[in-house]
Amino acid sequence: MWPRILLLAVLTAVAWLGWVVVIPVDLPQSPYKLTIGPNRTLGQVARSLADEGVIRNRNIMMLLGRMQGMDRKIKAGLYQFSDSASMWDILQRLADGHPDEASLTLIEGWNFRQFRQAIDRNPDIKHEARDLTDAQLLQQLGLDGVQAEGLFFPSTYLFTPGSSDLELYRRAYNTMQQKLDAAWSARKADLPYHTPYELLIMASLVEKETSLDADRPLVAAVFVNRLNKGMRLQTDPSVIYGMGSAYHGNISKADLRRDTPYNTYTRNGLTPTPIAMPGKAALDAAANPANSSALYFVAKGDGSSYFSATLDEHNQAVRKYILKKGSND
Repeated sequence: MWPRILLLAVLTAVAWLGWVVVIPVDLPQSPYKLTIGPNRTLGQVARSLADEGVIRNRNIMMLLGRMQGMDRKIKAGLYQFSDSASMWDILQRLADGHPDEASLTLIEGWNFRQFRQAIDRNPDIKHEARDLTDAQLLQQLGLDGVQAEGLFFPSTYLFTPGSSDLELYRRAYNTMQQKLDAAWSARKADLPYHTPYELLIMASLVEKETSLDADRPLVAAVFVNRLNKGMRLQTDPSVIYGMGSAYHGNISKADLRRDTPYNTYTRNGLTPTPIAMPGKAALDAAANPANSSALYFVAKGDGSSYFSATLDEHNQAVRKYILKKGSND
């Protein structure tokens, strides 16, 4: 009796497992598009598929993927499936590592050197510009006589595997021009910069000073107020950019005094070029700074900043957030 019950239980479990893994599921739409971002785990993918009704059991998918070593082979990109697909079909497709469209992610605040490194490392790209200098690359893009820094928009770009790196550079450049034109058209009146390029420079400074959306318009306001008063911007990221390879993680008082074209402690006005790739939020902040009289800001240690209109208030904030913290460390 018991052997028969046990056998029946085993057969039932096997049938259920086969139904979960092998039997196709009608997809929510045709074609069904599955976009996998960089560094996304199998668990995250399985949860998303289960939530959309594409697979019947996310735990089985995770277990099966790990048993087969598929969880370590997932490649970012866009995968398309037809009218129906089984869990096994999806796992096999992800493990093959050949998405219909691959992806390249450019991070807000990266400089052009980091941008080039990300493209050069991507195995799905046809590398035609890898051995070109920056000037030669820009020449290939029809951008003679300009500086590359800041001209390319940070985003995630989908592309067909085997696409030329020159095409991705061109797309990122064109996207930045579109975003910059939109920000310039929507800018406040009477800003202390007179060309879209100067707005781009300002946006790059804002991008490097804070990653907090709420603080970006306030940082832009501080810089605008300083420019209007003839004060120097005194922003550390510009000094670091001017140091180049001499920067090793720390900035000293001597570094702040050492003059470079990008040292906003020793030179007036904006830097000669952007210092990074600004995202849309930084562009919008540069175009529409907050209505604020602040001239100073100091990091509070939680990712946000404290903004002050007077030097006395700023010095009090420094004592509260910087000097007090240092004495407690």
